[in-house]
Amino acid sequence: MGTGNGLIDLIDSVDARLAARLAELRAERGWSLDELSERSGVSRSTLSRAERAEISPTAALLNRLCAVYGRTMSRLLSEVEAEAAQVVRAADQLVWQDTTSGFVRRSVSPPHPGLRGEVVEGRLTAGADIAYDRPPVPGLEQHIWVLDGTLHVTAQDVEHRLGAGDCLRMRAWGPTRFRCPGPDDVRYTLVVVLP
Repeated sequence: MGTGNGLIDLIDSVDARLAARLAELRAERGWSLDELSERSGVSRSTLSRAERAEISPTAALLNRLCAVYGRTMSRLLSEVEAEAAQVVRAADQLVWQDTTSGFVRRSVSPPHPGLRGEVVEGRLTAGADIAYDRPPVPGLEQHIWVLDGTLHVTAQDVEHRLGAGDCLRMRAWGPTRFRCPGPDDVRYTLVVVLP
């Protein structure tokens, strides 16, 4: 999978470890692909391809699987890291990319045993639109601080239009939507606190 491009190699490596972890989670529960498909609403073939690293899962797909497995996306992604450290150097921060939706996610401060919070840097390309049908953990506390660009976040049927410097504080109970209307990309910090 190596291409000689450091960032692409890192993303490929994360996808491979993520695929193995998704297969482990299903096996730990003794579920068949059909059972997981029924619980998540994701097709059996998509699940199979994701577990074999034939596809890079989208943010929406990971969100559905996280809801079924009862963990945040950050927790799932931290489970594919080699080990947790107190100081997370920029070069060691896990970067995951959903090329389909134009979403890049950097785990700045990943989940850690004994800590309820985590910090994520999100980037959406202009025109990107990601809809999550449910939170991975109901009542998940989120603080979304826009650093550059414009971000529209819809939660509980209310659209919040955020510009650089704005911060939205909320608890996620139902569907949410993150949209970058453009014309520029958006970069934001997401602080997540488990209930």
